Amino acid sequence: MSEFSIIENYFQGRSFQRRDVALGIGDDCAITDIPEGQSLAVTTDTLVNGIHFPESTPPILVAQKAVAVNLSDLAAMGAEPAWLSLSLSIPEHDEQWLHEFSLGIQQMSEYYSVQLIGGDTVKGPLSITITAHGFIPKDQALTRSRAKPGDLLYVSGSLGDAALGLDICKGLVHAHPSHKNFALDRLNNPSPRVLVGTMLRRIASSCIDVSDGMLSDLKHILYASQCGALVHVDKLPLSHAMTQTVSAEQAYQYALNGGDDYELLFTVPESLKGQLELALVNANVSATCIGQIAGLNEKLRLTLDGEAYTTEINGYDHFEEECSE
Repeated sequence: MSEFSIIENYFQGRSFQRRDVALGIGDDCAITDIPEGQSLAVTTDTLVNGIHFPESTPPILVAQKAVAVNLSDLAAMGAEPAWLSLSLSIPEHDEQWLHEFSLGIQQMSEYYSVQLIGGDTVKGPLSITITAHGFIPKDQALTRSRAKPGDLLYVSGSLGDAALGLDICKGLVHAHPSHKNFALDRLNNPSPRVLVGTMLRRIASSCIDVSDGMLSDLKHILYASQCGALVHVDKLPLSHAMTQTVSAEQAYQYALNGGDDYELLFTVPESLKGQLELALVNANVSATCIGQIAGLNEKLRLTLDGEAYTTEINGYDHFEEECSE
């Protein structure tokens, strides 16, 4: 089967159709319209077989994760998802694999109202590159660089579950079947916090998604904002599956350094705390205050039950020999 047959049979016309797409798959370029008063946010992520997902991962979950990690980047900027383009490298034509993979793309497209507008298909090692586009009202983008001393530090959802799932998958941790299923779902099928991101536009001072480990990603905010921070380790949000599977100390390490959570880590001026809490209730979303931004000279400090807590920051890095995945 040719490249163009693969595109036509598995991807063309199979995603959610948006009115702002004048010309989608089937030509040399897609043509789209940006709504008046909106800025365009663009992000690209690549998932490589055996690095970003285990080789045994079902293709439908590979597709869903590939879309989710890109939508998570848009969420971290407060953007509403609109369009996707896909570059797919596959070692051979596998009809069943392509069918299931394209179904995963289609389901994510329908759920988040995003349209697949183009891309490329080549023969090679299995990897998936997606570029996602989204809209942000002008001058309302969330960034990493606006945190201020005194701002409260929050994180959505729970932390460390995906890293726990990876270790379960590797046979390094044994868990009750229900806890195992929960952790593996968090690893293979993350939920981008799109609603949270858009809700935070007028509330948060800075934001980032937790993809490489909470501490590693927090350092990006601190560097960009030229601030320090105090993190209360005992305040970290931990799932029931986590606390029932590993010790407290292991749970803290997963929460601090585990990657692939795709939760949002954000800062909020203390004066807007009430507004945030109301917005979270209205959106039926959980977020936990885990610390506070401090002055530059205070750097990054951790406490556990009021006492100083020390740990290495060893979140995921593609170009480090030692990593958490």
